[in-house]
Amino acid sequence: MRKGASSPCLLFLFFFTLVFLGCPSLGHPNYKDALAKSILFFQGQRSGRLPTGQQMSWRSNSGLSDGSLAHVDLTGGYYDAGDNVKFNFPMAFATTMLSWGTLEYGKRMGPQLQNSRAAIRWATDYLIKCATTTPNTLYVGVGDPTADHKCWERPEDMDTVRTVYSVSPRNPGSDVAGETAAALAAASMVFRKVDPKYSRLLLATAKKVMQFAMQYRGAYSDSLGSAVCPFYCSYSGYKDELLWGAAWLWRATNDASYLNFLQSLGANDASDIFSWDNKLAGARVLLSRRALIGNDKRVESFKQQAEDFMCRILPNSPSSSTSYTQGGLMFKLAESNLQYVTSITFLLSTYAKYMTASKHTFNCGSVRVSSTTLRNLAKQQVDYILGENPLKMSYMVGFGANFPKRIHHRGASIPSKASHPEAIGCDSGFQSFFYTSNPNPNILTGAIVGGPNQNDGFPDERTDYSHSEPATYINAAIVGPLAYLAGSYSS
Repeated sequence: MRKGASSPCLLFLFFFTLVFLGCPSLGHPNYKDALAKSILFFQGQRSGRLPTGQQMSWRSNSGLSDGSLAHVDLTGGYYDAGDNVKFNFPMAFATTMLSWGTLEYGKRMGPQLQNSRAAIRWATDYLIKCATTTPNTLYVGVGDPTADHKCWERPEDMDTVRTVYSVSPRNPGSDVAGETAAALAAASMVFRKVDPKYSRLLLATAKKVMQFAMQYRGAYSDSLGSAVCPFYCSYSGYKDELLWGAAWLWRATNDASYLNFLQSLGANDASDIFSWDNKLAGARVLLSRRALIGNDKRVESFKQQAEDFMCRILPNSPSSSTSYTQGGLMFKLAESNLQYVTSITFLLSTYAKYMTASKHTFNCGSVRVSSTTLRNLAKQQVDYILGENPLKMSYMVGFGANFPKRIHHRGASIPSKASHPEAIGCDSGFQSFFYTSNPNPNILTGAIVGGPNQNDGFPDERTDYSHSEPATYINAAIVGPLAYLAGSYSS
C-alpha cells in the first residue's frame, strides 16, 4: 500500500503545520493502483445485464425486469450503496462527479481513462432511458426502498417489488431533474471527441431535462415522500441543483441564457459542505473556472463564494467551520463522513488547479492561501483514506494489506451465484451472512466505506452501516484527486 515510511507530519499533533507549511512526506501511497481500483468499484454496483468484459466476476445479471411495472425498460444503472435500489438522485450526482473528474484530470488517467468513460456510460445509458422513454416524465428510481431494506439478499436473487418512481409537471422534482441534467451535460463533454453522436444525444437530453427542472419547480421529496425519504431526501431544497444544472449546461453549450438564469436564482447561501444533496459549493467552483481562467467578470461573485467556502474548510482560517480528527481527517457528519471528505477534496484539488493556471492567491482573513495550500490539504485527506492514519487502515477495500473486511454490502457479504447457485431469499441472508463476524466472501475492490468516527476509530462491523457502507458518490468524487496525484507522483 504505502511506498516508504509514513509521514512524520501525520504523527505530529500540530497537523496545521502540514497543511500550511507543507511538511514533506517520506513516502506516499500507490495512487495509480488506488485510481484503477476506485473506478473498478463501479462494476460491483452495476445493475442489468453485465457485459462480457466484466472484471468483478462475483457479480452477475440482476434487475433485468426493471421498469416493467410501468411498461418501460429501465434496466441498467447503478445500485447506490450496499442495497439493491436504484436511486437516481445520488446516481446522477456520482455521474456528474465522475464526468467532472474525467474532464479535469483525464490526461493524467493513463489507461484508466477508458475505464472511467465506461463507468460514466453505464450510468448515462440508463439516465437517457429515464429521461426520454415517456414524454413529460422523468423516471427517478426503481425498487421500493422500505421493502428492500427489510431484506439481506444478493441483487441476483432480488425478489422485492421493483416499484418505478417518476416526476412530472404535476409532481415536480427540480432537484433530481437538475442533477440529471448536470450529469448528462458533463458527460456530453467527456464523449465530445471520442463519440460525437453519443455526446450530441447526451447534450440534447440534458437541455430538455434542464428545461423541465426550471419550468416545473418543486422538490422531489415533496412529490415522492417515503419513496425517497429518509434515504435521499432533498434536505437542501432544489435551488442548488438548479444552479448546478445551469452551470453545467452553460459550460457545455456556452449559451448565455443559462448564465442569466443562474444569476437570477438568488442561491446565495453560504456553504461549508458539498454532497449529493447540497451542490452550492460545487457549482461555485465550477463557475470560478471562467472567472480565473477566462477572466470573466460576470461570475466574479461566484468566485468570491467559492473562496468563502475554502476559508470555511481550511483548518487555520479565521472563518473555518470544519472539524478535524486528531489524525488529520476532515470531519463533517457522523454518518458516512468520507462522502464529504472525498467531495470537498475534489473541490480543493480543482480550485487549486484553476488557481495555478491563473497564478491566483486569496486571503482568509490574514492567512494567505495559495494553490499549494489547497493541494496539501487535499493530498493529506487522500493519504489518510489510503492508510496514512492512526489505525494504518486503508478505507478503500482491496487497497493495501489492512482494509475493511466486513463492509455493509449485500452482494459482497453473500457467496456469489457461481459458488452458491441456490437462491438466498429475503430473510435467509441475515443470520448466515449479515450478523456473522466472518469476513465478506467477495471483495468489492476499490469501494470506499463511510469511514472512521471522530476519534479516528473504525470497528469494521457489517451492522454499522454509517461507517462500513460504501457508496457510488463516495468513490466518484475521489477519482479526480487520485488521477491528479497519480500523474504527479511516480509509483
